[in-house]
Amino acid sequence: MADRILTLRELNRTILARQMLVSRTSGSAPEAVSRLVGLQAQSAMAPFVGLWTRVENLSREEVAGLIEDRTILKATMMRGTLHLLTAADYLEFRSTLQPVFDGALAGILKGRADGLDVPKLLAAAKPFLAESPRSFAELTRMAEKLLPGTDPGAMRYTIRMRLPLVQVPVAKGWSFPGNPKYALAESWLGRTVPPGDRFKELVLRYLSAFGPASAADLQTWSGLGKERMEALRPELKTYRDEKGKELFDRPDLNIEDPDHPAPERFLPEYDNLLLSHANRTRVIADEHRSKVYIPVLRVRSTILVDGFVAGTWKVEKSKGTATLIVEPFAKLSRSSRTALSEEGEMLVRFVGYDAKLHEVRFET
Repeated sequence: MADRILTLRELNRTILARQMLVSRTSGSAPEAVSRLVGLQAQSAMAPFVGLWTRVENLSREEVAGLIEDRTILKATMMRGTLHLLTAADYLEFRSTLQPVFDGALAGILKGRADGLDVPKLLAAAKPFLAESPRSFAELTRMAEKLLPGTDPGAMRYTIRMRLPLVQVPVAKGWSFPGNPKYALAESWLGRTVPPGDRFKELVLRYLSAFGPASAADLQTWSGLGKERMEALRPELKTYRDEKGKELFDRPDLNIEDPDHPAPERFLPEYDNLLLSHANRTRVIADEHRSKVYIPVLRVRSTILVDGFVAGTWKVEKSKGTATLIVEPFAKLSRSSRTALSEEGEMLVRFVGYDAKLHEVRFET
């Protein structure tokens, strides 16, 4: 039998539902973080906003408390980028993603590895980190004394990619400073990172949050080779998109009604909804990509209207006032503008928690 063809709107509504963007979940924040398999966290505030837009009645203090008690942590994971994820998922999938880190490290070390004795560096870095959390500046000074004349950046990146490290939070703001300290995961969690490859489990979790998806989509999200999907084919359901691209999914999950209403939503910088597929048209039209994916690998904060990216937003603070500025790509309907205003009023209070006054402004 030929694979069912999924329309663009079916893919859109399905991912919105799986991402908790059709309706906020009443479940706990850790459950939401786990359901998403983590939130990208290049910006300290971003994963807080990503959770706020998906979880009912979420406060900044609640998330900060979960970070403080080590239920949730910040570490390098998918694509070799920083994510906020549950400690349980970090322990389950850190070893599976080691090939991604090894590949990224190999690319960085080309032409920069003269004098770099990796075993000696890691043998020194591990007890140094076990003594106390360290900043990258401290790790660099230690490495330079150990291996003088070796590229400092190459040594820093080697430590980051080869040792399981977590960022150490602070008890203020968005929990992580611009120049954080790092701890060994085993010291921070009181458990060693178990060895082993849990690729199948990772794929099933990815599809639960981002499916249906192609093998190339999985590679885009995780950094792992797309060829590995073939071994799981007998256990997965297959579809096709409107261009004939094969999509995989869990057989126990449904495809959503394409006509289901999708509420207006605010997404933070680097939200994984915009980063986890090779073909991103299910959430953003190609004509808008250059307005969202900007230089230095930044991804702007966006608004969703009828399930698709329809503009960007930012918060500016001045003289005790936090102003949420919404910049739509085209004129909004009256109902969408009203919905974004109401949602924005809540968001600006969440983001500008330390401001005295809060405003929402549309740049149109």
